[in-house]
Amino acid sequence: MHLFYTSFVLCVLSACHMTTSTCDELLSSEDAEFCKGKLKVIYPDLVVDKCMIIPQRIREKISKEWGPPQVQLPSADEEKKYTLLMVDPDAPSRQKPSRAYWRHWLLVDIKGEALQRGDVSAVELSAYTRPTPPQGTGLHRYQFLIFEQPEGQSLSLSPQENSSRGNWDPQAFVERFGLARPVASLQFLTQNHKD
Repeated sequence: MHLFYTSFVLCVLSACHMTTSTCDELLSSEDAEFCKGKLKVIYPDLVVDKCMIIPQRIREKISKEWGPPQVQLPSADEEKKYTLLMVDPDAPSRQKPSRAYWRHWLLVDIKGEALQRGDVSAVELSAYTRPTPPQGTGLHRYQFLIFEQPEGQSLSLSPQENSSRGNWDPQAFVERFGLARPVASLQFLTQNHKD
């Protein structure tokens, strides 16, 4: 028990920049395996380059201060365009996700050359909303998925999808536009900063 506590404290103090194996031990294997493709999400004081739990001292910043992160995929094809989805599958809680999937951000027509640099200036179908899990609902997963767009495809939300961010069906969106499977995925877990 003492070793686990020491590892946990060291992980939090080092801001869990995913070069330490101690942070991985805090995630379930399912949560840790979600991340594929060397995607990076970059906030002012935090680089997420593997699945991780956001340290307590960063939670208020990520939910109240910081705007949209840079999103970088070094392996993006310069000639292609990409779609970025950011969702919370745990709305309002992981135990009772009655509003899943909550759409936090949806960008389309991201140029591959820009994505390599972390510049996701693109067509915004849903503006970025910060991760703000309700108090007392535990850890929420915030998932980033990058899809390669088929050439000449124009993506949009239906009027029904535009009317609410909650209960969104990302799989239906992906299938409607032939996006296939994600080329990269990343998630972090966080909870209300007051918990």
